[in-house]
Amino acid sequence: MLCLFPTGIKDDTTYMRKVTRASKQRNRLLAELRAFKPKVDLISEICILLLGPVGSGKSSFINSVKSVFQGRLTRQAIVGSDDTSITEQYRIYSVKDGKDGKYLPFMLCDSMGLHEEEGVGLCVDDIPHILKGCVPDRYEFSPHKSITPDHPVFIASPSLKDKIHCVAYVLDINSISSITSKEVAKFKEVQKEVLNCGTALVVLLTKIDKCSEILQDNFLNMNNSMTSQNQIIKVSKMLDIPIYNIFMVENYASELELDPLKDTLILFVLRQMLRIVDDILEDLPLETGNLAPFPLLS
Repeated sequence: MLCLFPTGIKDDTTYMRKVTRASKQRNRLLAELRAFKPKVDLISEICILLLGPVGSGKSSFINSVKSVFQGRLTRQAIVGSDDTSITEQYRIYSVKDGKDGKYLPFMLCDSMGLHEEEGVGLCVDDIPHILKGCVPDRYEFSPHKSITPDHPVFIASPSLKDKIHCVAYVLDINSISSITSKEVAKFKEVQKEVLNCGTALVVLLTKIDKCSEILQDNFLNMNNSMTSQNQIIKVSKMLDIPIYNIFMVENYASELELDPLKDTLILFVLRQMLRIVDDILEDLPLETGNLAPFPLLS
């Protein structure tokens, strides 16, 4: 009998029905994100900073988001698999809607990987400067010394639009149990700066096994599988971050074509981050032009 499905895809009507519905949901999410506008007029673009260990999928997430809006796979952000960080510059990536389309009102910021040892990876002292918008695009990081106000490229008076509005911790879901106490301590050190700046904070769990099993039929809620829930709860307790701010996502890695299931999950996570930022911006004291401190989590 003639096989109508590509190699590796089983003849499963339930699966194909899910793909069809995912395509419709992807288009709805694309339309919503294309029409998105920050609630605060002083901010034209939401800046999302990705932080996490080397190899967790920060650059891959950036490439995945850009790929969905480009309609083809793109690899602008350099991805590496070495133990040391491939990313050595601070990069701010705009997201363009299609080849000749407009730039969308959100940007993704990439940085060096966090490391448990001092003098390796991103210097924690750089974090406050990044959050406040004092670090320019393509700034060359030094693991041993943070940027200072007397640095020639230091932005002394950043505007509200230059600041980071959301920080996303990016973690490999398969390595949660291997996170050391030193790594947790560094995450919490960074977290204090994030919360003090009034910046939204979420977690992206990457490298999930099967995207099709994570998404429920309505493509809006995560699957309540025991494995997924256990990992989410573990991360929530470990980092003191609410469960509703923890998301699972499958980045594009070695694929050659886009997948509507992956697209849907990527777009869903992006939309949720933007919504969280909008909720925080509603409390913005416009008369001061500063973000209000975000309440510490219990």
